[in-house]
Amino acid sequence: MKIPANVHVSTHPLVKHKLTLLRDKDTEHKKFRELIRELAMLLAYEALMDLPLSERSVQTPMGTARGHELLEKVGLVPILRAGLGMVEGIHEMIPGAQVWHLGIYRDEKTLRPVSYYNKLPVDPTVQVCLLLDPMLATGGSATAAIEVLKDWGVRRIKFVGLIAAPEGVQVVTEAHPDVPLFLAAIDDHLNEQGFIVPGLGDAGDRQFGTA
Repeated sequence: MKIPANVHVSTHPLVKHKLTLLRDKDTEHKKFRELIRELAMLLAYEALMDLPLSERSVQTPMGTARGHELLEKVGLVPILRAGLGMVEGIHEMIPGAQVWHLGIYRDEKTLRPVSYYNKLPVDPTVQVCLLLDPMLATGGSATAAIEVLKDWGVRRIKFVGLIAAPEGVQVVTEAHPDVPLFLAAIDDHLNEQGFIVPGLGDAGDRQFGTA
C-alpha cells in the first residue's frame, strides 16, 4: 500500500528487533509485556519530537545553564485493555503525563466498535493526547476513540500503535486525516475474523495470559 503522509512507520533498528521478539509465538507473557513497554517508549519518543518548549534557566554546580521545559501538558489515553501495557514505558519518560482510559471493544460478529467506558472530565486538561493501542486492525475502535477525544476538545491527537493492517490505516486516515499515526509495522491484511496477518495474535490475551 502507499503509505499516507500522516503515517509514520519506524525504521529504528531497536524497534525492528523488539517487534520480531514480540511476534514470536513462544515469547512468554512476562517478556511480552516488557517488550510492549519498551516499544511504546521508543515509538512515543518519535511521536513527541515536535513538542513545543519554553526556555528555562537552572543553576548547576558550576553556574547558570540555559535549558528548556515542556510547554504543553500531555495525556496518555490507552484503549482498554490492550493499550494498558503501553502506558508504563511512556509514563516513565513523562511522569507528569495524565492518564485517561477509554473502554472500546470490537464486536466479534459485526467487527464494529462498542464503547463501554469513558471517564474523561468535562473539559480537556491537556493539549496533546497520545492514543495508545498495540493493534490497529479494522480501525473502528481507533476512529471512535479519536472522535471521543475531539468531542472532548483536545487540540492535538496522535495515535501510537505497534502493528497495523492496511485496512485499518485507510479507515483512520480517511476519517481523521489530521491525526498522525506512529507505528512499528504495517502488515499484509486482515483475515475473515478481523485479525492482522501475520500480526502477533491477540495482544490483550498475550499480555495478560488469558485466552
